[in-house]
Amino acid sequence: MLTILGFAMIATFLVLIMMKKMSPIAALVLIPAAFCVFVGKGAKLGDYVIDGVTGLAPTAAMLMFAIVYFGVMIDVGLFDPIVRGILRFCKADPMRIVVGTAVLAAIVSLDGDGSTTFMITVSAMYPLYKRLKMSLVVMTGVAAMANGVMNTLPWGGPTARAATALKVDAGDVFVPMIPALAVGLVAVIGLAYVLGVRERRRLGTLALDEVLVTEKETETVLVGAGGTGTPDSPAPGGGSGTTTGTTTGTTTTGTTTDGADDERFAALDPDRPTLRPRLYWFNALLTVALLTAMIMELLPIPVLFLLGAALALSVNFPHIPDQKARLAAHADNVLNVSGMVFAAAVFTGVLQGTGMVDHMATWMVDVIPEAMGPHMALVTGVLSLPLTYFMSNDGFYFGVLPVLAEAGAAHGVTPLEMARASLVGQPLHMSSPLVPAVYVLVGMAKVEFGDHTRFVVKWAAATCLVILGAGILFGTI
Repeated sequence: MLTILGFAMIATFLVLIMMKKMSPIAALVLIPAAFCVFVGKGAKLGDYVIDGVTGLAPTAAMLMFAIVYFGVMIDVGLFDPIVRGILRFCKADPMRIVVGTAVLAAIVSLDGDGSTTFMITVSAMYPLYKRLKMSLVVMTGVAAMANGVMNTLPWGGPTARAATALKVDAGDVFVPMIPALAVGLVAVIGLAYVLGVRERRRLGTLALDEVLVTEKETETVLVGAGGTGTPDSPAPGGGSGTTTGTTTGTTTTGTTTDGADDERFAALDPDRPTLRPRLYWFNALLTVALLTAMIMELLPIPVLFLLGAALALSVNFPHIPDQKARLAAHADNVLNVSGMVFAAAVFTGVLQGTGMVDHMATWMVDVIPEAMGPHMALVTGVLSLPLTYFMSNDGFYFGVLPVLAEAGAAHGVTPLEMARASLVGQPLHMSSPLVPAVYVLVGMAKVEFGDHTRFVVKWAAATCLVILGAGILFGTI
């Protein structure tokens, strides 16, 4: 019964948010609460929620202070050179912009943290997508898949969990998987190319005589492209407003008034008052030191970002009113993301507290035919797609993987093969409603979570299967 109710709860949640019948925060709270009462454990709902909140509180703290830290770094101009470099490559070509999104997300993912990856990627690329009226779900989908592939880095989390659960060396798990993961990353970039070509056909071929221009007389311009694309182009996920412009030859000029979105363009304005060019190298070294300390695990990540945010604010904005202004500027993102995380704590708390996760995992293992025993690595790779999407990485790697590995060991499948196969589902996992970082992604991009889910699931699942096929082909799975 708990198995059926567990799947029913997850399905209800996904259907309601994809149909936009409930907001993600409301669905994350009310649906598990209702199911908890239905299974007769309503009296323990408080305990389950507190347990869930306790488990996710460090993550919420990390996200809060990471948003403040990277928000300040964006304000002071740390990432402007990266934006200029991406813009020089992308110009106003939708295909190049989508490919640039994938490449940028993959590069920034080297720090091993999805939230920081999404904050940097969206901050750099959002104005371009809005200016050219490109589909924002393309941006969120490509960024999530690129980060999902890179999330398998040993310091990213899943590899370390798999190695710990099966008592093997993380290097022995990851290194042989590099060729298959490289194929997966190439697949994401290839998909980005295809999606970019589709966007180019929808919008028309756009180009600019000068990539880095500033047209203060007519519009607020990001460090980079001045052009709006075709005025009558649809803008999936876009905001309200009006766009007027003319197109002559290969050059597009225009005037944009887009309400709140002007603030997003101004966020990377080369003349914004928050720039601190004299402190550029201090901020760069501080960021490198912060990421290095995070990778080396010198202190817990929430503590590192708390210290980093406090130091960044104090040095760049020594006057208290200026510090308050910067905190207020990023309060919206902080509140949205932290709210999502604590709401997700209700969902995960009920799933684990009622025993639904355990029953779901046991059922999945029991339905595997005995004849599939010698192919348990393949089975594990396939199961990693739905299981890491519908449950947390901790639940899968520490709850399900050891059971699967034990079944495989009886048929001669090594723990290393099982651990490698378990990494296959990460490109899909990064868009799971149980992953806090995905709310940073959709929140900053102003995309509905349901729209993102409908778009990304099929492409992410295909990327996972490409990685699985490459792992089998290279003999590592």
